[in-house]
Amino acid sequence: MSKLRFKVVESAFEKKVEETSVPDKRVSEYYGSHVFNRAKMFKYLPEKIYEKLVDCIDNNTPLDRETANAVAAGMKKWALEMGVTHYTHWFHPLTEGTAEKHDAFIEHDGKGGVIEEFEGKLLIQQEPDASSFPSGGIRNTFEARGYSAWDPSSPAFIIGDTLCIPTIFIAYTGESLDYKAPLLKALESVNKAAVDVCHYFDPSVKKVYAYLGWEQEYFLVDEGLYAARPDLLMTGRTLMGHESSKNQQLEDHYFGAIPPRVLEFMKELEIESLKLGIPVKTRHNEVAPNQFELAPIFEECNLANDHNLLVMALMRNIARKHGFRVLLHEKPFKGVNGSGKHNNWSLGTDTGTLLMAPGKTPTENLRFVTFIVNVLKAVHTHNALLKASISSATNAHRLGANEAPPAIISCFLGSQLSAVLDHLEKSETEDFILAGKQGLKLDIARIPELLIDNTDRNRTSPFAFTGNRFEFRAVGSSANCASAMLALNAAVADQLKQFKAAVDAKIASGIDKFAAIVEELRDVAKSCKAIHFDGNGYSEEWKEEAARRGLDCETSVPLIFDAYLSESSVNMFESTGVMTRLELKARNEVKWEMYTKKIQIEARVLGDLAMNHIIPMALKYQSSLIDNVYKMKDLFPADKAAYLSSKNMEIIEEIANHTIFIKEKVDEMVEKRKVANKILSEREKAIAYHDSIVPLMEAIRYHIDKLELTVDDQIWTLPKYRELLFIR
Repeated sequence: MSKLRFKVVESAFEKKVEETSVPDKRVSEYYGSHVFNRAKMFKYLPEKIYEKLVDCIDNNTPLDRETANAVAAGMKKWALEMGVTHYTHWFHPLTEGTAEKHDAFIEHDGKGGVIEEFEGKLLIQQEPDASSFPSGGIRNTFEARGYSAWDPSSPAFIIGDTLCIPTIFIAYTGESLDYKAPLLKALESVNKAAVDVCHYFDPSVKKVYAYLGWEQEYFLVDEGLYAARPDLLMTGRTLMGHESSKNQQLEDHYFGAIPPRVLEFMKELEIESLKLGIPVKTRHNEVAPNQFELAPIFEECNLANDHNLLVMALMRNIARKHGFRVLLHEKPFKGVNGSGKHNNWSLGTDTGTLLMAPGKTPTENLRFVTFIVNVLKAVHTHNALLKASISSATNAHRLGANEAPPAIISCFLGSQLSAVLDHLEKSETEDFILAGKQGLKLDIARIPELLIDNTDRNRTSPFAFTGNRFEFRAVGSSANCASAMLALNAAVADQLKQFKAAVDAKIASGIDKFAAIVEELRDVAKSCKAIHFDGNGYSEEWKEEAARRGLDCETSVPLIFDAYLSESSVNMFESTGVMTRLELKARNEVKWEMYTKKIQIEARVLGDLAMNHIIPMALKYQSSLIDNVYKMKDLFPADKAAYLSSKNMEIIEEIANHTIFIKEKVDEMVEKRKVANKILSEREKAIAYHDSIVPLMEAIRYHIDKLELTVDDQIWTLPKYRELLFIR
């Protein structure tokens, strides 16, 4: 290790870390202490106001101004007792992160002083400056007005001295400029559609909830080493770096003992999460060195998404207190596992029924099959859209390698459920016997055996059935879950509406209700069979087979985004009321622009490092070798000097070839960026960056990584993988 790198690491180790302040209480005693949850609402609000607010949360009933003022007063009282001085509307702009503007709880009192003030109008709505947030052309930069509006279904919480109020963010003209607004619309749409279908089996169902359980993977690196890698600092990933001799091949890190320094970080992260009502439950080492995972108990989808964004923010802040930097990039290190955020998704009713879990009666099992088949159909119809919902410049590096699912959306079901659906498709209606009050006797035998998790969690499946839910494994670790969840829930809602319309038409023609359901299920199952694949998603044979099945096999991220604007996608989003064509166009403009900017930044950083770090280091080592050649001529006999010099000359020539190639390709990359930057269309510009810049970056990296193996370790000042990937 070079002296420079040694000093960097040494300073990181010497950094004093405050011991985690573990509350002297059980988790249940401080859980949600920083959240204005129902217990706080009940305590700080008048009874009638509490009832109105709960009705608003549970049933989407509107709040009048008087009620809002009373809620704001109670919320302010609680916040002030907690030492809060400011409040903010916390929202999710299209930057993939979160945003907030803090205002103090003060107003003039008319007597030369101030009073703590917080009225209902400040709770319900604010007008943050929208000019610098991505809008995709919906708003001009000189038209700054945008509105944030309170989301009562996600409780307010306290971070530091600030009361954070979850909100949606919309343009002055009404279009959504965030992820939360369309997610809420998608959740309401799937609620209505699923309730209607549930009524075939249980008329008492009043509401259906979408649940989400995210699994957040991440890397930790020492802060000192992070600071010595400009590529990590600027892009979140290593743009160069040869793999370590030892990485994950022994799989000894997976589920291994958690390093003590990491455990201290995890403890503080869990404590702060639990205070915010985030039910974190699982922590463990992941497969790659320095890779870890955090997972909570399942929650309602909107709340779970808010909690995931909160956890990512907490991770960044708390990691620094422990001498770490957290890496949420999907592929920070080449050659080892990338980081995903598996989205475990399911639907459940207000009666306590999980709609994707088999039941104890034939009728319950028919309901189970009904929802499974309709989800498969939704994923089949919109497989290109679902891939677009998880695609990004960063996730593109992860998909298709090192246990990450490929960039082809398919569904894994497992042998038993596959057999059930195969039987459904091949059976005739007469195979299903109607038995009056006893319910429906199905020839689909013994589905209750599926209650035990019998499915193999196929690592190569992007969308797998895992017992009582589907696991959307293709979502990237840095992503806002809402992108995938709003697309999935909207697609399922649309399919359930179509299914109900078809079944109702059959019933109207005189067919028995259950027979109509079975007939339609059979037709739907046959029509979406192409999406079902239980094999190896990495194989070349599957890529060919997927194309024959008509599945979307596009790998260019800018072209993948086109799926948002296909007629089937636009019709689906508009029919469910989730997004309009204008909003979809605007979002795609943002996606293309963000893709370009991320690749542009990476290319600039790589070019800078290549010319100002890599080539100078290589030439310095090359010069020492050349000097050594001349010295050997004076030291050894001519024949031996020639032999020894020839070995050094091979290395000298090798270095020359690598540096010349790097210089030529960096120059070419700069020129191609200039050409691409002149393209006016965001879509065409993104395509140009994908097609002409990304391949050059890979070529440059290859030669840099070869130089890393050749140049003297004392001269190579950038921390290497063997240092970055193993916490000391």
